[in-house]
Amino acid sequence: MSARRVSAWHLVLAPLALCFALPFVWLLLSSVMTNAEINRFPPALWPKGIDLGGYRYVLGNAMFPRWFANSLILASVAVVSNLLLGSLAGYAFARMRFAGSRVLLGLMLATMVVPFQLTMIPTFLVMKWFGLIDTLGALILPSLVTPFAVFLFRQFFLALPREMEEAAWIDGCSRLRVLFSIVMPLARPALATVAVLTFLSTWNDLSWPLIAINHDTQYTLQLGLTTFQGQHHTKWSAVMAGNVITVVPVLVAFLLAQKTFIQSLTSSGLKG
Repeated sequence: MSARRVSAWHLVLAPLALCFALPFVWLLLSSVMTNAEINRFPPALWPKGIDLGGYRYVLGNAMFPRWFANSLILASVAVVSNLLLGSLAGYAFARMRFAGSRVLLGLMLATMVVPFQLTMIPTFLVMKWFGLIDTLGALILPSLVTPFAVFLFRQFFLALPREMEEAAWIDGCSRLRVLFSIVMPLARPALATVAVLTFLSTWNDLSWPLIAINHDTQYTLQLGLTTFQGQHHTKWSAVMAGNVITVVPVLVAFLLAQKTFIQSLTSSGLKG
């Protein structure tokens, strides 16, 4: 087995990767430090011993498991709905021609450049009209499908050859059966990319939950952790432990789908 050749890019990328990894390493180390070590000046770079008091403090908080469950429910529903609805809409834009399809696609893509601050108040009023404010429904409904998911699926479907689909149509398959039986198995890179990006955005979202949720039983993990930091600002080991618990699911999700994620980004832009 030949050794992998080291290119000049490694000399640039290795220090950059180290710089990006340092904050996470410091977070892990701080989560097993005592409060005295964290508050010391100059700060300690390495813990004298492993202290799990911060994790016990966080997991012993009665609301923390509830916040974790709320975030998990929100992220799971958003991922499933974006995969289903995004693929249906993306396939329609990629393979079907109907009146106003290009205009509708352009309007949908235009919403991707509209900042959240402009849609915040209208979204809040709509959720209030539905009676969903201060419930998980107010967080789930706006994230059921995103324009980016539709666009990514459309781009990926455009890059797929039509021959297999046409053969299935000749055999009498409907468009839905063609989509779910033939196209979707080939779209695993796009599925993984949409799943990861949707999970990241919903799991890490703080702005919208901060507006739509008032009661602590409906907090997401990000919102609950912010409140936890405000209430227990001297418990830095607990704050660091809570952040580690928050970051780990996101990191695991990305590492599991890293290969297909990169493959989808390289293939979905081949055809416009």
